Amino acid sequence: MAAATVGTSLPAAVPAHAAERPAAGQVAVHQQAVTEAQQQSVLQYWTSERIAALTTPASDNPPTGGPDGAPWTTGNALAGTVGRLFFTDHGEDTSCTATVIQSANRSTVVTAGHCVDNTDLLGENNQWATNEMFVPGYHDGHAPYGRFVGRMGVVDATWLANDQQHGKTYNAYDQAFVVLNVGERGQRLQDSVGTAQRIGFDRPGNVPSDSFGYPRASGDPAREGLPEYTGERLAYCSGTAEEYPGTPESPEPPGQFGPPCIMGGGSSGGPRITGLNRVTGLGTVVGVNTQGGFLDTTGASCATSHDGCLRYLVGPQFSSAITKPLYDRAQRA
Repeated sequence: MAAATVGTSLPAAVPAHAAERPAAGQVAVHQQAVTEAQQQSVLQYWTSERIAALTTPASDNPPTGGPDGAPWTTGNALAGTVGRLFFTDHGEDTSCTATVIQSANRSTVVTAGHCVDNTDLLGENNQWATNEMFVPGYHDGHAPYGRFVGRMGVVDATWLANDQQHGKTYNAYDQAFVVLNVGERGQRLQDSVGTAQRIGFDRPGNVPSDSFGYPRASGDPAREGLPEYTGERLAYCSGTAEEYPGTPESPEPPGQFGPPCIMGGGSSGGPRITGLNRVTGLGTVVGVNTQGGFLDTTGASCATSHDGCLRYLVGPQFSSAITKPLYDRAQRA
């Protein structure tokens, strides 16, 4: 299915350094599974065997955790509003994380742009994801609130030209929304879960934050293969978010924030939340996880982890310029 791009004629294959980029706020929309037959096809595609194939093998590492990564075990609203997002990317099954947010249609989740539209491993051939399915509250193969098939993906048009080579140009746009069909039980997403997280724009970045995800890997070898790093359970990190400038070879745009965190692949698209009430499990989503980076105690970037450097999980801070037009388009769908 072809993408329907609103307000721009820039082809997805044309990189920004080769053509004029559309201005921020120009929205690209892609219809996913719309008909009943298409929705059933996606549900039938995601067999228990396919999902199990996306589970990292468990290890014999002893249980351990810290502010930079631990299992989320509190059974409040947080555990239901964050879920696992399954999809097919260039023929390969994979997963990210997404979050139920307050929306007019009660059927919208926020995630990373590369969980909805992505390039191949060479940074070419941008394609929209297929077989998109969201499972709120996912754990150990269970779908306590049912399964919800993607109906429409929404990204900034600039993201469609991403080439994986020019992060300073594109990484601010690595954010997306997915509008979902009603679930298997005939309910809209927010009605099934019972609540939703708030969303905030233009909030301060370097403040105490909590990041969540369904990682399939850990940046700490001692915790690799623990249940919360196999993709089967929700993990989180807590700390003051720092801005990641990138490295001299690969600079980043302003606004890439996140706390110290060892969550790896699979946590992409997970929410960065401020003001989280640990009793209710509700807060404000101000950004999403998209990549890892290393910082020293002065806030300067490090090429790799070494003494005095910590791994941070960062991603774009939501803004009125980039995020709000996408949100407005998604929640009206």
